[in-house]
Amino acid sequence: MLEYTLATLAAVILVVVVELVWTRTGVFATAKFWLATAIVWFFQIWVDGWLTASPGPMVNYAPAQFLGIRFPFDIPIEDFGFGFALVTAVIVGWELAARKEQQS
Repeated sequence: MLEYTLATLAAVILVVVVELVWTRTGVFATAKFWLATAIVWFFQIWVDGWLTASPGPMVNYAPAQFLGIRFPFDIPIEDFGFGFALVTAVIVGWELAARKEQQS
């Protein structure tokens, strides 16, 4: 049943909604956020590609758990969604901490 895909979608939607509705740090409007995302994805492609590449991957995914779309280097596309959600959540957290520190 595509649990990995559904979990990825939930994580991405949750972090985007939290940013746009609740925290409103404005990170999506900054070039530094998108540059950080691009840097993370660059390194994620190489590391994740090494871990998932055929033949003989170190990490296997159950075919029934994800869409089956692998790009590039046999990386399930869901991995990029989880990476985006994680990095976005951390950056939003940093921005919130900076706000709190400025208010003190």
